[in-house]
Amino acid sequence: MEDFVRKHILAISVFQWVLTFLLMGIFFTLLLIYLLFTSFWVFSVVYFTWLLFDWDTPVRGGRRIEWIRNWTIWKHFRDYFPIKLVASSALSPDRNYVLGCHPHGIFSVSSFCNFGTEATGFSELYPGIRPRLAVLAGLFRLPIYRDYVMSAGCAPVSKDSLKYILTHCGTGNALIIVVGGAAESLQSSPGDHVVTLSDRKGFVRLALENGADLVPVYCFGENDIYEQVRFTEGSWGWKLQLLFRKHVGFAPCLFKGTGVFGEGSWGLNPFPRPITTVVGRPIRVPHCPVPSEEEVSHYHQLYIEGLKQVFDDFKVSSGLSASDVLQII
Repeated sequence: MEDFVRKHILAISVFQWVLTFLLMGIFFTLLLIYLLFTSFWVFSVVYFTWLLFDWDTPVRGGRRIEWIRNWTIWKHFRDYFPIKLVASSALSPDRNYVLGCHPHGIFSVSSFCNFGTEATGFSELYPGIRPRLAVLAGLFRLPIYRDYVMSAGCAPVSKDSLKYILTHCGTGNALIIVVGGAAESLQSSPGDHVVTLSDRKGFVRLALENGADLVPVYCFGENDIYEQVRFTEGSWGWKLQLLFRKHVGFAPCLFKGTGVFGEGSWGLNPFPRPITTVVGRPIRVPHCPVPSEEEVSHYHQLYIEGLKQVFDDFKVSSGLSASDVLQII
């Protein structure tokens, strides 16, 4: 009975996060607009007035709240899969870092758990380092939800936002960027080890411009927690995804998960599959305010080699076969 109860507590802890990710922003936007036409209009007016004064906070370092990052619910969230964070090398608090995280998966579940909470002990593994997970800038335009996202230490994945953190917040900052983005999310399928990286050099340029070291991160198992419906090229679904990627920054997809009450039912919850996130060794990057294309390409290649090394060194201990190969497109 005790195991049964715990199993469902873990499932509910993940389900609330999925619902929050999908619905919280829309819900509070509609609620605040609705309240404007009721006797509770003052709540909406006060919040929107405050929002005007607070609008630039997300791109000025945000407003993290350690109490929220340490909620017990995140430990249940971690244990559902379970998710484990592995540090292969120390990070000095005297430097800033740009961590490229791969693969994207459907929701980047492990990225949030490892870097948006303290469930896997990031601060214990890397004392003096402040993780800042970069997410879609549009999320910070949604009332209430923006404040919730900021409390986890998240920041908009925009150049101004990331540059501000690297130049105005001292040292010991670790920017986590899920490099593959929407294009990579559409490639996620159980058993696949494909990352979209060949033409993704913006994060390398950011590191060079601000003298931040590059750190490759690979999340073994991220692609295994959902099954995705793949649309054939030219179909209506494929065209819709392409349209969203171009104009919105993310791509809607159809995916299959499990229900809150077990894998026998269909639902939005991810499948409980182990995820091991390995943070690789930092690649020392010089400060080049105006890097040349050759410099960007050089450090981009070093980063690719570092990511492949992480994959090869930890694939067997993370449950993969020695013959598995990381594919970079």
